Amino acid sequence: MLAEKIRKQYPQIFEPFVDGQAQGQYDLTATSPPASLISNVNMVPKVGEQWLIILDENGNWDIPGGTLEPGETYMDTIHREMKEETGSRIRTFQLFSVLHYFSEAPEPYRPYLPHPEFYRVIGVGDIEIIGQPADPDGNVVSVDLVSIAEATRRFESQNRPDLAAFYQIGAEFDKETREA
Repeated sequence: MLAEKIRKQYPQIFEPFVDGQAQGQYDLTATSPPASLISNVNMVPKVGEQWLIILDENGNWDIPGGTLEPGETYMDTIHREMKEETGSRIRTFQLFSVLHYFSEAPEPYRPYLPHPEFYRVIGVGDIEIIGQPADPDGNVVSVDLVSIAEATRRFESQNRPDLAAFYQIGAEFDKETREA
């Protein structure tokens, strides 16, 4: 089974972690958490056999996605973020994992977001490049399409094994769902 294989291959990703004032835990699941507890969404996007990664204003490679705005579902958010950050339209999206957080901060990141418990959902899917990024915050300076091996290399070279694992796991999940 794919989940067992992934847990054995990437044991470090399943360890509890601390991210600022929040403690978190990664879980491999295609089941969405309660909508009222979702605060963020990311996508491991691909065009054909190439995987899209973004370069931020600090010179770091990153995964596209972001924070929900008031009234948005996580699917609304990922459609908006992909258009803004990558100039693309989502063709398919499959949820494959979540990050489950408990925050010790006195208040949420934004007043309308869930707190102290919240989730970040991560999906994989096909996109179509339809234009240039239109990131209103100017956070994205470059969009690259690369092999999964190159995406992994770039993330690992920046000491981001979590992002490398998200892309590798997303690619494995994508392959399995296509073969099913």
